[in-house]
Amino acid sequence: MSGEALFDVAIVGAGPAGMAAAVAAAESGRSVVLVDAGPQPGGQYWRHPDENDVPDADHSQHHDWAKYAKLQAQLQAQQSKGLVYIRNRQVWSIAGNASTSFSLRLTPSRGGADTSVTLVNSRRIVLCPGGYDRQIPIPGWTLPGVMAAGGVQALLKGHQTVAGKTAIVAGTGPFLLPVATGLAKAGAKVVAICESSSPTKWLPNAGAAAALPSKAIEGSQYAATLAKHRIPYKIRTVITDIHGQEYVTGVTLGKVGKDGTIKSIPKTYDVDLVALGWGFSPSLELVVMVGAETRLDIDGSLVAEVDDMQRSSVEGIFIAGEATGVGGATLAVAEGQLAGICAARSLSPGEEYLNSRTAKHLRKSIVRARRFARAMHIAHPVPTNWTDWLEPSTTICRCEEVSYEDMCSAHDLLGAKDPRTMKLMARPGMGWCQGRVCGYAVAQVAAKLDGNRDPLEADLRSSSKRTLAAPVSLAVLAELGTMQTAATTAPSAPNPVSSAEQ
Repeated sequence: MSGEALFDVAIVGAGPAGMAAAVAAAESGRSVVLVDAGPQPGGQYWRHPDENDVPDADHSQHHDWAKYAKLQAQLQAQQSKGLVYIRNRQVWSIAGNASTSFSLRLTPSRGGADTSVTLVNSRRIVLCPGGYDRQIPIPGWTLPGVMAAGGVQALLKGHQTVAGKTAIVAGTGPFLLPVATGLAKAGAKVVAICESSSPTKWLPNAGAAAALPSKAIEGSQYAATLAKHRIPYKIRTVITDIHGQEYVTGVTLGKVGKDGTIKSIPKTYDVDLVALGWGFSPSLELVVMVGAETRLDIDGSLVAEVDDMQRSSVEGIFIAGEATGVGGATLAVAEGQLAGICAARSLSPGEEYLNSRTAKHLRKSIVRARRFARAMHIAHPVPTNWTDWLEPSTTICRCEEVSYEDMCSAHDLLGAKDPRTMKLMARPGMGWCQGRVCGYAVAQVAAKLDGNRDPLEADLRSSSKRTLAAPVSLAVLAELGTMQTAATTAPSAPNPVSSAEQ
């Protein structure tokens, strides 16, 4: 396939926000291309076995599955009308502007996808990159058997695989509940959930929770499952040490005081799986690449700044979902729908959309969900003094094997007072993941060493800035001059890219 095409709207990411944005933009009558790294839509939240391989898979682990099914049906309907869906591909570079067009370069194909589509041009972009597990290091966290809570759930949802026989789930936030209950339903023994916070922190913001009654229903369902499987829910409790030589054999717990201090307690558990979840970090590589403004969210994460129409500070680029602040699928779908419609309407000068009935309804939904997200972040913070449990030999950056002692030496001897300088002097964040796993921890440790302060926006933004948003080979870079452009026909005609991808 060759030739040059110009789409009206390009959506990056096919999670809850991206699916909603693609459907909304296409239903507005615009030509739309949806690019996603996954083999099928749904993102991490609606991850599930391949529908062709397991057509009758059990989806009881998924919340809001009816919403996914509806969006999936709408997406397929729009594909038959010309929406282009490119799967198994990542956008590794974005250039251009709204006055001419944006150029999105794609990674080479995987899984038998069309190899000729390497460049997509679009007049508007909606970025829905989602997020990933936020991790903080614990002595022993590099042992086999220690996994991110999201990774454990991904195995359950996507492959119906249980990562261990005897598990403990620890960290903070409501996400610990579906992970623990999912493991228990799948046959694993869950010895405990360790929540570093306390339910009483919800009290000052109880109104925000009451505004979303569906969350209370979810909570009661989790409580019933915990009781059925006799899973203890330990509050103000953390894992301070993970034991084992070649793999995980057990953990030591600690108690979090009201002042944030962490004290070890003589309590251990024998386990072969440790699922750690400390919330999520928005994926901002593309957001920072295009120069969009960012800010610090209530949970200390770096997030994209958007207005009431999901517009970023860069003309022609809209952002929705976890990139604007972690808040769950309900919020992401509403933001995605609003972003998709506004991106499409922005191509008609003078057309006002914000005052329409649909826009007002979406804005109200977003405000309610955002209030709940804010209350959640306040109620489930990462312990303020978590660095107290670090030992000199504790690994901070797994890719480059940088220890806590290495970072302390870089600060004391080489003057590394911020994450960027720390990266230059001690190499944390220089490895394969480019700081996606250790970036949050490195920023926290660097700020703690530099006068016991909190990380600044500049600290986190520097760790999100990358020349390439995804790994590509030197061969791809060498062929930039000969890369082909995605071709399409009018939106009403069958689309060759979409059918080839399927």
